[in-house]
Amino acid sequence: MYSQKDGIFLQIKESMAVLVKQSFAKIAPFWPLKNLIAVNPLQGLEALPIEQALLEGATFFEQKTCPKPMESINRQTIKWLQVFFDEGQATIGMPLRTEGLYTAFKKLAYFDKQLHAGDQNKKKWLLDLPMCPESAITACFLKLNMPKESQSLFMILMLTTLPGWASYIKYRTNWHETAGASSHPHPISEAEYMAMRLIITTLLWQEAAELIEWHQQAKALQLKKTSPISAIEKTERAYLRPLLHKLIAQKSGNERPLPEVQLVFCIDVRSEPFRRALESQGNYETFGFAGFFGIPLRIKNTLTQESYASCPVLLKPKNTVQESPCSGQGYTQDHKALYQSLKYNFTTPFALVELLGFATGFWMALRSFMPGLAMKFRRGIALTPSLENIAFSDQCAFAQSALTGMGLTKNFASVVVFCGHGSTTQNNAYASALDCGACGGHPGASNAKILAKILNTQKVREHLNQIGIIIPKSTHFLAAQHNTTDDEVEIYRDVFQDNLENNLLCKLKMQTLKADLKAAGKINSQKRSKNMGFNGDAAKSAKFTKLRSMDWAQVRPEWALARNASFIVAPREKTKNIDLEGRAFLHSYDYREDPDGTILTLILTAPMVVAQWINSQYLFSTLDNVAYGSGSKITKNITGKIGIMQGNASDLMTGLPLQSVYRSDKEAYHEPLRLMVIVYAPFRLIDKIIEKQAILQKLFRHGWVVLICMDPENTENPYILNRDLSWSTKI
Repeated sequence: MYSQKDGIFLQIKESMAVLVKQSFAKIAPFWPLKNLIAVNPLQGLEALPIEQALLEGATFFEQKTCPKPMESINRQTIKWLQVFFDEGQATIGMPLRTEGLYTAFKKLAYFDKQLHAGDQNKKKWLLDLPMCPESAITACFLKLNMPKESQSLFMILMLTTLPGWASYIKYRTNWHETAGASSHPHPISEAEYMAMRLIITTLLWQEAAELIEWHQQAKALQLKKTSPISAIEKTERAYLRPLLHKLIAQKSGNERPLPEVQLVFCIDVRSEPFRRALESQGNYETFGFAGFFGIPLRIKNTLTQESYASCPVLLKPKNTVQESPCSGQGYTQDHKALYQSLKYNFTTPFALVELLGFATGFWMALRSFMPGLAMKFRRGIALTPSLENIAFSDQCAFAQSALTGMGLTKNFASVVVFCGHGSTTQNNAYASALDCGACGGHPGASNAKILAKILNTQKVREHLNQIGIIIPKSTHFLAAQHNTTDDEVEIYRDVFQDNLENNLLCKLKMQTLKADLKAAGKINSQKRSKNMGFNGDAAKSAKFTKLRSMDWAQVRPEWALARNASFIVAPREKTKNIDLEGRAFLHSYDYREDPDGTILTLILTAPMVVAQWINSQYLFSTLDNVAYGSGSKITKNITGKIGIMQGNASDLMTGLPLQSVYRSDKEAYHEPLRLMVIVYAPFRLIDKIIEKQAILQKLFRHGWVVLICMDPENTENPYILNRDLSWSTKI
């Protein structure tokens, strides 16, 4: 029978759950190494004006030291989290993980002398803790004599004094399933983590309420420091004004002949200089579109049985596509798995050294002194996707939305190439950060292949024809991938390309395209090499970048998205003749094809938001590489295969390494500035969209993003959006 006592218990539990949720609201999520996703580390403070958020962030996250007892509490917390979240690095797994973090910790903490030092009272208190984590939190506050009015701030400090691990908890509890990730066998909730954190604090620091006083002192000191916002704004003006002058000078050109080939690249800033280099080689038309090509899918490898969501983390995959090896392909994954199991076993490592020592030593020498030859020994497995699990109606919807979104609905060339991007590096824990963010931190080739396959399907074309998107019979869609580390582009073979090569005219066109892609790669490599301190001709630069991608001792295989600055939403003709220096995300858009603003709404609420995350990650990793980055690659360690530590027991480092944003230990390469969004569209259209989108109101009102409108119906002169959402010519 439901009693009054039960009602009070439920009320306390619900109240504590709300406080826990509110405390985690200040924490940004952190994705694991296998699919690193760029995130604004102050995402939890985006509801504040950026000036205030910078102050709050410095107070909570940039403190170099914390009270000595808190350091001990952090070490013990890290120890438990390492073993609970381990994904195969540990020799022996933590018992009881399948029961969840709190239950496993509660049952095992009794045996941890570092927590209770053999004190019988503490051991009894541990045993008597309730099984409900929210109730355990209440018990901890009672034990600590924590005033009710201080509990909310104290819980926030429990997170911000170890923010990296709190960020990973945020990912696991808020984003893991949302992003389409497979279910995890080791469950956790925010309340479970908070309960564990408070239990350890209660056991080790009875006077923990002093942490609040420490925080207030830190905040008072921070108020006396100079905010970085003035320096950021100065950098922004120095970048934006010259760019706008160049954009204003661009005039609409005459009608061009139908291009030989049309290529759709990701909006990634690394695609911009490559597109310009390719366009200089011949009659090519290029488009910019998010690199998942509008297809939110889960990709499953039929050999490894591994799967991942190949789409922006803001979306949830609807379909799962099976990828299988092309005929005649071998498979070496089992050998790798066997080696890993022997390496991490208790006894077999000794025999492994005796058995494979010479071969491993030879392989190490080959990779160190002859990396090019070593790469030839590595066998890649070509995979091809199946459309079986995508319903015909979904295929039609994907095709329509993709072509409409990228502005390719008419004047099709005979060859259209969807070019995703990925990277090739060795011994690089941050490898997935170099891949396509729009594909969830994976290469974009799979999505490119799937869209090409869909658009080559006759029934899909018939459907598109009925809604006014008429694709000529002579048009064939192909997939490719741009390797951003060495600037090589691979065009994937399929039955349609074979048919093209059987046609003499098309065969010559493909040969020309491949040659021009190679030439464009050399041009781009030469420019990129100069940014990495190498001055040589195109051929030497291409070799330089290739060897850099193979070098397993290389801490900076490429600059990735460093120096990103702007997001330009416009027809290609507005930017084609401008050297944007690889600093602009380029999204194709023509407002005349979007009378109700549907396409622009999608661009501003999805790709632009992702670009803002990327921009913010680079900005804050440069401002404070210890607080928001991950320190030097040279001194890092991988923990549990999920993240990076400095030393053997630091917090999880959630941002970019020093080498990704700095030329040297003291000279920054990336320029910290906010994302400059430039849109070629009428005021009326943009205003209507902002009025309906809360996410845009938050970003623009609070100054996280700078928006510029170049209204084609009003002389195309630039107008900047003020914080009150009015427009001004003062830039």
